[in-house]
Amino acid sequence: MREASVDAPPVIDWGVATLAHAGEKESGDLHLVKQVGRGVLVAAVDGLGHGAEAAAAARAAVAALDRYAEESLSPLVRRCHEALAGSRGVVMSLAYLGGVQPSLTWLGVGNVEGLVLHAAPNRRPARASLVTRGGIVGGAELPPLRTDVVPMAPGDLLIFATDGIRGGFSEGLQTDATPQQLADEILARYGKGTDDALVLVARYAGGGQVRA
Repeated sequence: MREASVDAPPVIDWGVATLAHAGEKESGDLHLVKQVGRGVLVAAVDGLGHGAEAAAAARAAVAALDRYAEESLSPLVRRCHEALAGSRGVVMSLAYLGGVQPSLTWLGVGNVEGLVLHAAPNRRPARASLVTRGGIVGGAELPPLRTDVVPMAPGDLLIFATDGIRGGFSEGLQTDATPQQLADEILARYGKGTDDALVLVARYAGGGQVRA
C-alpha cells in the first residue's frame, strides 16, 4: 500500500508495495513521491541491511530528499550523502518526470533497479534501464554522479525495485493494469523473502501543473 503522505501529482499515477524482512518491525526500504515545479520527484531508498538501523538511515535519506527536492538530482544525492554521515548508509535511485519537456531524468547509486517500459508497441527500444553507479550514499565517498535522460510519452511506466526483488520482474507483466496492481504483483511473484523489499511503479500521464 502507499505510505507517502503526499497526493499523487497529476503528471503520474503511481503505486508502491513493500515488505519488511521477516521478524523486523519496520522496513529499511522507503520511497518518496513529491510534486516539484511542473513535474514530480520519485525515489526508492534502501537502507543497508535490514532492521532498525537500516530503517533509520532510509528515513534520514527520505527526509533530505523531501527537504531539498527543488534541487537537481546530483546535488540532491550529495545532500543525502551529507545528511547520512555516520549512519549505516543507503543505496537509492531517483527520477524527475515531466517538467517542461516530456522526459524522465534519473540517477542511481547502488543496486536499486530502475526500468522504463515504453507503452507504444512500435517504440524502439521498448525499454530503458537505469545505469547505476556503485557506492553507498553516506559512505566514505560518493561515485561520480551523472544523470541520464529518457524521452517519455503518456502511458510509459517507470519501475524502481530494491534488491529484495529478484531480477526479471518485468517479464510477462500485464502493463495495462494499474500501477498499484503491478507493484503488488511484482512483490508477490519476485520478492526474495530474505530482505526488505520495495517496488514502486509510476505511469506517466504527460503534462503536469505548476505547484501552488
